Amino acid sequence: MARRPLTSPRKHASQERSRATVEALVEATARILVREGFERASTNRIAREAGVSVGSLYQYYPSKEALVVAVIDRHNEEIMSLVRATVAQVAAEPVERAIPKLVAAAIEAHRVNPRLHRVLAEQIPRTGQLENVEAFDRQNYELFRTYLENHRDEIRPLDLDMAAFVCVTSVEALTHTAVLHRPDFLTDAAVGALVEEATRLVLGYLREAPAGPATRGARLPVHLAAG
Repeated sequence: MARRPLTSPRKHASQERSRATVEALVEATARILVREGFERASTNRIAREAGVSVGSLYQYYPSKEALVVAVIDRHNEEIMSLVRATVAQVAAEPVERAIPKLVAAAIEAHRVNPRLHRVLAEQIPRTGQLENVEAFDRQNYELFRTYLENHRDEIRPLDLDMAAFVCVTSVEALTHTAVLHRPDFLTDAAVGALVEEATRLVLGYLREAPAGPATRGARLPVHLAAG
């Protein structure tokens, strides 16, 4: 059985010069991933791209997988900083004004280097860092759940854990799929329509009245019930 590559940094940069070296290595890794893909990346190519010796690279990172993890962490932090800032800005705003801004922020976050996002989505499983993605998702759920908790009187009765999961996952699925398969929806000309439709989806879910007796017990038309 092949050994799982080491993905934790060997040490963390503390001096300004070492921080510059680490930043150069992470940035070089991102450029190579976008330009040439994971298979063509190697520690030698990354070191050369960064303008440092491969020995310097190994002082900080034990493998190219460790560098890819560093790129993933940096990319996720860029996204989360945008989302956290938006949540803070809309914390006191009513649902109909806050949701469009939150949806727009989530979609805009995926427009931060979408080519890199696409490559990382493909490479995360092979780095073995799915737990990083789960932690990232939990942050999103918790931020949105906290907002909903503070605005319960503006939405229909809901399990807030379920509501946060449904809303965040729906917008994430839309934007992630757009990055991978419909980049035309993320262009400056089209992204406004995507934000509008995703906002309608989320607001409709949060405010839709629960099914009453007339609709809850209604029979499906014969042609639909037959499957």
